[in-house]
Amino acid sequence: MQENENPIIVGRIGGVYGVRGWLKIESYTRPKNNILTYSLWLIHVDSSWKEVDIEEFQQRGNGQLLVKMTGIETPEEAREYIHCELAVTQGGLPALSEGEYYWHDLIGLEVFNQDEINLGKINDIVETGANDVLVIKKSGENKAKTLIPLVMDVFVKRVDLTAKTIHVDWLIEE
Repeated sequence: MQENENPIIVGRIGGVYGVRGWLKIESYTRPKNNILTYSLWLIHVDSSWKEVDIEEFQQRGNGQLLVKMTGIETPEEAREYIHCELAVTQGGLPALSEGEYYWHDLIGLEVFNQDEINLGKINDIVETGANDVLVIKKSGENKAKTLIPLVMDVFVKRVDLTAKTIHVDWLIEE
């Protein structure tokens, strides 16, 4: 992995499966099985990122994701990797269509409403079922967070990744 490329966390190892060193994967991707489409995985072990070779993977009927990594042959060897984060590089992510964004691209953007009032920065994005919600926090203040539905062309009017800004149709309550 290149030094200047920050890994993008896409999941973690949740446990051991079976007697041949298979690992249970907790995926942060949507849908969950998208994690299996990435060609190069990185694993965070001993404070550094290392490339992982995947021999096989399985998706069980209950949605459980399993992987068999090269060099891990026993449950004892596999246990060493429980709770390790899994990541990909920016170059390993699929290209998006116009108007689509990865969450990691939106985190940290400055948010402005229709009156050009700075609402703060996107601190987090929460999946609620109906739609995702932007969690905006104003720096240096202990005010409550502002929550704005991530609905393009309704509440979110413009995203400018170059300027690191997002413009929303949202009124401030006094």
